[in-house]
Amino acid sequence: MKKGYFGDFGGRFVPELLMPPLMELEEAMKDILPSEAFQKELDDLLRNYAGRETPLTFCPGLSEKLGFEVWLKREDLLHTGAHKINNTLGQALLARHMGKTSLIAETGAGQHGVATAATAALMGLECTICMGEVDMERQHLNVVRMQMLGARVVAAKSGQRTLKEAVDEALDCFVNDPDMFYVLGSAVGPHPYPVMVRHFQSVIGREARAQSIEQIGRLPDYAVACVGGGSNSIGMFAGFLDDAEVKLVGVEPGGRGMGYGQHAASLCKGKPGIL
Repeated sequence: MKKGYFGDFGGRFVPELLMPPLMELEEAMKDILPSEAFQKELDDLLRNYAGRETPLTFCPGLSEKLGFEVWLKREDLLHTGAHKINNTLGQALLARHMGKTSLIAETGAGQHGVATAATAALMGLECTICMGEVDMERQHLNVVRMQMLGARVVAAKSGQRTLKEAVDEALDCFVNDPDMFYVLGSAVGPHPYPVMVRHFQSVIGREARAQSIEQIGRLPDYAVACVGGGSNSIGMFAGFLDDAEVKLVGVEPGGRGMGYGQHAASLCKGKPGIL
C-alpha cells in the first residue's frame, strides 16, 4: 500500500505552504504516539474524562421486529454526546506534547466543535472553531455550547457556507500560526490526518470486538456504521478488518433523493476526484 493511502484513496495534495506543518505532524505521530507516557495519559483521559469503555447494548424490541439480534455500541454516552471526543482528546494531547498552545477545528453539525472546545478547555489551550455560516444558523445551540466552553466560533462565508468551506477556513489559519494545531475531525484531508483519525477512533472497533465475544459469545455477522465524514465508521471497521466472516456496512445519508444536491451519499453516488 502506498504511504498515506487507503487503496486508491488518500495522498497529500496540498499547497507547498502546508507541507512543513504536515511533515511536522507526521514526525510527531511517529515519535510521540507509541510512547508509553502518551498512551498511559490518553487511556486515563478516555476512561476518566470521556467515560470509556462504552457499553454494547442489546435491543430486544428492535431485534424481535427485525428478526435478528441488534446490538448498539453506545458512543452517545460519552462526554459531549458523541464519538468525536475520542479523536479530540488524542489530537489535543499530541498538540500539547508538541508544544502547541492553541487548537483550531472545523465542524459541520457541531459535535466535533463541541468536543474540541471541551478538550481545549480541559487542557488549557486556546480554541478557534470554523463553521459554515449556514451550519451556524441550523445548529445554533451547538454554537452556544462551544462559546460557553470558551471557544471562538468563526463563520465561513464563501461557497456553500458549510463544512467544506469551514475546512478551508481552518487550513488557512493553521498554516499561518506555528503555535496552532489543526484538530481535523473527519477521515478526510491530507496525509497523515486520515491515519491519525483512524488511530484514535479505532478504540470503538477494538472495544466492540472484545465485547461481542464476551457478551454474544462470537463475532457479529455485520458491523454497521453511519458514514458522514467517516471517523465513526473507520473507527468501528478498524476492529474487524482481519475478520473475514464479519461483513462491514457503511450507511450514508440519502437526504431528499438521489439527484444532485439532494443527498450526502458521496461514496454511493459520487465519483473519484481530487479535493
